[in-house]
Amino acid sequence: MLGHFWRCCSAFHELLKYYLYSSFGLFGRMLPLPIRNYLFTRGKSDDIERCRHPLAENGSPAVAKNDVLGSSEEYRAVLPGKIADPVLYEPQLGETLSQGSTSLIVRLKPGIVVKCPRYSWGYCGAADASSFVKDIKRSFEVEERLFDILGTYPRIICYIGISEEPRELLFGEASDGNLQAYIDQHNDAIDLSLRLKWCCQAAEAVHYIHQKGVIHSDLRPENLLLHSDSKSKLNLLLCDFGGSTNGDIDGGHLPDSGFFNPCKPWVSTEAVDIFSLGSVFYTIMTGHWPYKSPGPFRSVAEKNDYEERVDSLCVSKVSFS
Repeated sequence: MLGHFWRCCSAFHELLKYYLYSSFGLFGRMLPLPIRNYLFTRGKSDDIERCRHPLAENGSPAVAKNDVLGSSEEYRAVLPGKIADPVLYEPQLGETLSQGSTSLIVRLKPGIVVKCPRYSWGYCGAADASSFVKDIKRSFEVEERLFDILGTYPRIICYIGISEEPRELLFGEASDGNLQAYIDQHNDAIDLSLRLKWCCQAAEAVHYIHQKGVIHSDLRPENLLLHSDSKSKLNLLLCDFGGSTNGDIDGGHLPDSGFFNPCKPWVSTEAVDIFSLGSVFYTIMTGHWPYKSPGPFRSVAEKNDYEERVDSLCVSKVSFS
C-alpha cells in the first residue's frame, strides 16, 4: 500500500512538471509569458549526476527549521554536535504569534509584527552555543540587507524597517498565518481555483526575487504567508530571507528534504529554488509534502525519518533513470 502511495505521488509530481514546463499545459497557460519562459529555462532537468547527500561545511546534516522544533529541548536533538544551552530571548513586546527554531514573530500593534531572535545576542557561554547564536544574528543581518535590495512587491511580505532598541525587523502582519498551517487546518475547504492562484503567485514571487539577484534557498509552505485583501481574497506573500543569498550576501541555508534535490551540490542556485517551487506546487495541490501523509510532524524523530526516506527515494529514482 505504501509503495503504491509513493508511486502515485511520483506520478503526480511528473504531471506537475508537465503542467509547469509545457507551453500547452495548465500552468503554462495561466502564468504570464515572462515567468513561464523563465521557469522553463531555469528549471529544466539537465543535470542528472552522481547523487550524494549534501552536508554542511562541518560535515553535519543541515539543521532543520520547522515549527515542530518549538521547544529548546526538542531543538537540541537536531543541532550538530553537542551544543550547550543558548539563553532564550523573551521580549516583552506583545502577543507571540509564532515561534520557530531561530526566531519569534510578535504582534507589536494591530497590523504590525516584529521578528525577534529566539536566543539572546548577548550570550557569552560555550563557544559552540555562542557560534550558533552568532549564526542567527547573521541571518537577521542578511535579511535586513536583502530587503533593501528587494524593495516592495505585491508577492513579498511588507517590510517596514528596523526597530532601534532592540534592533529587530518590522513587517506588516499577514492576516491568515502561513500557508502550511492553513492547509493543515482547511485543506478540504480550499477549491481548485484558489490552489491554482496560489501556485501562480508563488511563481511570481520567485521570478521577482531572481530578477533582483536574490536566491531564497528555503522555499517551503511555512515561508509563504496568506493575507486577505480588501475583497477578502487570500493572497500569497513570500517571507523569511535570513538564509537567502545575493552575491557576497550569503545566509548559508538550503531547503529541507522534500524541497531540495539531494543529487545536487550543496550550493544555492536559482535551480534550487525552482526545484523547491515544484514541491510547493505539489503541496498546494495535494495538501501534503511529497511522499508524506497530510498534517504536521508529530515529533522530531518523525521529521528525521521523513528526511532520510525522501532523500533515499530521490537518490534511487535518479540512479535507476
